[in-house]
Amino acid sequence: MAGRDNEMSRVNKNKDNPKASKGSKSGSKKKKKGRGKRIAWALFFTAVIAIFCALAGYLFILVSGEKLLEQNKDKLTAYGTSKVYDRQGNLMGELSIQKSDPVDYEDIPEQLVNAFIATEDRRFWEHNGVDIWSIGRAAVKDIMARSMVEGGSTITQQLAKNIFLTRDKTFFRKATEMSIALALERKHSKEEIIEMYLNRINFGGPYYGIKAASERYFGKSDLNELDLWEMATLAAMPKGPSRYNPLKNPELSKERRAVVLTLMEQQGYITAEEAEKAKKVDYDYTPPERKQKYTAFIDYVMDEAEEKWGLTEDDLNIGGYQIYTTMDANAQQAMEEEFNNPANFEESPDEEIVQGSMVIINQENGGIVAISGGREYMRGGFNRATDSRRQPGSALKPIVSYAPALESGNFTKDSRLSNKKQCFGDYCPNNLHGYSETISMPEAIQRSENIPAVWLLNQIGVKTGVEFAKSLGIQMTEADANLSLALGGMNSGTNTFEMAQAFSAFANGGELKEAFAIKEIRDNKGKVVHENKGSKGKRVMSESTASQMTEMMERVVQDGTGRNARISRPVAGKTGTTQSGYEGISSNRDVWFVGYTPELTAAVWMGYDKPNKQHLLKRSSSMSAALWGKIMEKAVQSYEPKNFPSTEPAPPVVETPKLEPVSGLTGSYDGANQTVYLSWNGVQGSGIQYRIYRRETSESEFTRILDAVNSTSTDDMSAMEGLTYEYYVTAYDPATDQESERSNVLQIAAVSELPPEDLEPDPGDIEDVIPPDEGDAGDGIDNPSGEDNGSGQDNGNGQGNGNGQGNGNGQGNGNGNGNGNGNGQGNGQGNGQDNGSTNPPVDGGQDGGSGSDAGDGTGGEDSGTIEGTTDSGNVTTVPGTIVEPEVPATESEPNQVSP
Repeated sequence: MAGRDNEMSRVNKNKDNPKASKGSKSGSKKKKKGRGKRIAWALFFTAVIAIFCALAGYLFILVSGEKLLEQNKDKLTAYGTSKVYDRQGNLMGELSIQKSDPVDYEDIPEQLVNAFIATEDRRFWEHNGVDIWSIGRAAVKDIMARSMVEGGSTITQQLAKNIFLTRDKTFFRKATEMSIALALERKHSKEEIIEMYLNRINFGGPYYGIKAASERYFGKSDLNELDLWEMATLAAMPKGPSRYNPLKNPELSKERRAVVLTLMEQQGYITAEEAEKAKKVDYDYTPPERKQKYTAFIDYVMDEAEEKWGLTEDDLNIGGYQIYTTMDANAQQAMEEEFNNPANFEESPDEEIVQGSMVIINQENGGIVAISGGREYMRGGFNRATDSRRQPGSALKPIVSYAPALESGNFTKDSRLSNKKQCFGDYCPNNLHGYSETISMPEAIQRSENIPAVWLLNQIGVKTGVEFAKSLGIQMTEADANLSLALGGMNSGTNTFEMAQAFSAFANGGELKEAFAIKEIRDNKGKVVHENKGSKGKRVMSESTASQMTEMMERVVQDGTGRNARISRPVAGKTGTTQSGYEGISSNRDVWFVGYTPELTAAVWMGYDKPNKQHLLKRSSSMSAALWGKIMEKAVQSYEPKNFPSTEPAPPVVETPKLEPVSGLTGSYDGANQTVYLSWNGVQGSGIQYRIYRRETSESEFTRILDAVNSTSTDDMSAMEGLTYEYYVTAYDPATDQESERSNVLQIAAVSELPPEDLEPDPGDIEDVIPPDEGDAGDGIDNPSGEDNGSGQDNGNGQGNGNGQGNGNGQGNGNGNGNGNGNGQGNGQGNGQDNGSTNPPVDGGQDGGSGSDAGDGTGGEDSGTIEGTTDSGNVTTVPGTIVEPEVPATESEPNQVSP
């Protein structure tokens, strides 16, 4: 309670004493004020230190700038020229510099100087090397972009950059650049600075200095001969030497020239009338030809380095880089050789030649194998493969009509398409090869019919076709979204680079790999600074769609409009032709062939740079297909041959009925002809053949002796007398390559029948006849009295019906034991001689012999043949063979005699 009373009393005191409360609040404010002062002093001292450091740094920069200027004022290249290598690591060439003699300030036209100052540094005559206003403007843009995007450099700073040792865009480099610029201003006059600047800056490609640029782009070595529009063109280039190159990009150069002329007008250097007149001039100068190798590819490499990694032409020319590319020297050389051959191009009526371009891409990784920017192409020139845009004609049909239709799932390559003459609203296309109610998709592509392609695009929707083309890398505009797109009707067109990249998706099973030329860039110390391992690829269509398109476009090359593109490898592709556009003139503006093998994809375009009624092509796309074939035949030799994947589903496995084995094999040996005759029962089926196998009893294996026997019997004429053979037969079906199991095995002894006179026994060999027991006579009575009645009865199966009587001294001696196993001899002195041979019956009791009474007539049926029925497994004993009996004699048969 006491604690609570004290607390309450304190509360009451505060209430009763408001002054004390106010004093407490005042103390709190003083404490806060003290902390604020400390923070302010800390910030002040921090700022002082920062300013001191900045001044110290500034002084250091000034001193270092003077030193750097002295060390590098005569240097244009710090690390030497950059080197470019092909895909095998072989040196392609160096980015050499084309530098002319320096021009004195007095020899430079005043308006030329004004053009550069108006464009690059309007306060040039006023600042001391660094323009604070320009730097502030650049700093604001850099902060907003969170990177170095605005240079803010004066002409003096740009000159300083050209003699500085690094090519990196960093704040330190910028500060050092400023220090050199200030040093330059202290050492040189403004006139000397502008003179050095114009003699040292890059004007695109390997060209450095204003005089070299004037000679390159206008053929004028005297700068005083330059017209105003030409001066403005040159003054437009430092902002982007490649982008605003008049040879390479004449339209962009003209646009930038207009900006320069407007700035000159605004700053009072020229009148509005002079500016307008100079803006309208078209650039049409063609430099003299210079023989160089791989120029188009090297130019593309430099463009890619700047676009992907920010390395300018100036950086590459003097940076000492090692650039490893995807170029295949064999393909590039083949391309340049054929483009230099006038026979591959249509002859022009005047000096303006028929131009062309080509790009080859490895579809598996996107690597660019070869590029041609045109005939008589020169370094830094107009690259038609990448910078030109022309109508592709029917070559666009697979991209905007057929492939997206297959991909929609509503059509297959077996679908029937409308091919009747018709209009689609106000658009009425025509066919070149007639009309029909419907047509198959493969035939429509092969014959390049127009109506099926337009009808199909109308069915799937124009937007679907446009989006599919965009996914393959074809640049599209809103104006392209109409049905004429199915026939290649584009607002601005496309080029061989885009078309080759798009078709590479068909060749790569529906996966698109972004095309690239640079694999790796190393700096002057050999360190890898940029690397491109190729894109992972983007699935733009199913494998089924890609394979169906490949199969249909193969027909274009085999039997369609692209027959001239046939080479030693499988080829699929599509031709394209755009008509003149002039009524009554059937010539063409552009001809294309875009195709691929299983290894490489390529696109070829031909046409005039500026087509008109006098400059049109008389021939069609067969010309571009022929050029494609000539170059690709050589290009593919560096790659292992492959085939396109099969578009047909694997056929279901069908069980082939098993062939029945041959049965009923029989045969005999003909001693006179020394031939074994074989026959058997045939096997059902068409085209069945038979194979004969044989083994001599001393051999361990059977050997096939006859093939392709078409009948059910045959002869073996190679059997040798006195040997015993075994045979079997198999059936063979050539359609299924199937052979049956073996037949029964047949054994044949190649032994001839002896003549009857040779069978007369030696009297000394005649054994005494043992009369059989009466109980054993059974059915095998052999007339033991041996008496021959002349009737020929020999108690065998044979009947002796000779004319002579078997009387006289001869005795019919039978040696029977009741089982018919006797060997009776019919011996007589008369005309008849009984030569009987009794065969042993198998089951006993029955005399199996058939005697022959050799009287004046023929004795019965038996002519010396022993007929046995003993079964030895699956071996059949043929009549006429002598085989040892396999059933052994038993004690109950003691009198059995071997034959």
